[in-house]
Amino acid sequence: MANLIAIVGNSGSGKSTSFRTLNPKETFIINIASKPLPFKGWRSNYTTWDKENPSGNFVNTSSVEMIGKILQYINSKRTEIKNVIIDDSQYIMSFEAMDRAKEKGFEKFTDIAQKFYSILKTGVLMRDDLNVIVSCHAENVGTADEPQLKIKTIGKMIDNVITVEGLFTYVLFTEIAKDDENKVRYSFITHSDGTNTAKTPFGCFDEDRIPNDMQLVLDAINEFNN
Repeated sequence: MANLIAIVGNSGSGKSTSFRTLNPKETFIINIASKPLPFKGWRSNYTTWDKENPSGNFVNTSSVEMIGKILQYINSKRTEIKNVIIDDSQYIMSFEAMDRAKEKGFEKFTDIAQKFYSILKTGVLMRDDLNVIVSCHAENVGTADEPQLKIKTIGKMIDNVITVEGLFTYVLFTEIAKDDENKVRYSFITHSDGTNTAKTPFGCFDEDRIPNDMQLVLDAINEFNN
């Protein structure tokens, strides 16, 4: 089974930027929102995968069917790939919800939830040496005074069908804060403080906050598992 890791946070909070430290020769990015990556040199390090470039490591798609095929292809054919990123995964649900906005009834939400679940299920059943990293937006289902942050879905119908966090072994939340020198620091929260659904196995991370460095995260997970 692969390591299934969720990176959760608001837009601009450092989710995609954390991928900058990964080895592009071992990383494949599925870009759901089809937007440029927010770190220098990504265009030269991540080239489009297609028939003309079968060794590419970057795809723009929100198609559930295509994502499933890519995951199966990487699992069996691209053994050099160790990290699979599904970036901005919530758009898998929201794009389809908008495309089906005129449909009546609640069955469509169950269908959307099932499709999203199928991608995560495929991911977790991939090779043992793979890390499947899924970035998601956060939403506050609490109040301003008593926040309760979770992985963003498209409504209560999805949440009633699946608890998304329950499918992940690792759920890291992003945080932006200023240090003692008034410099902005981007971090990952590794353990819940009651205001979010962050979680990691006991003993994997000693600190409640770590730098938003994905390679650092994977090194800690690898050390913990071995």
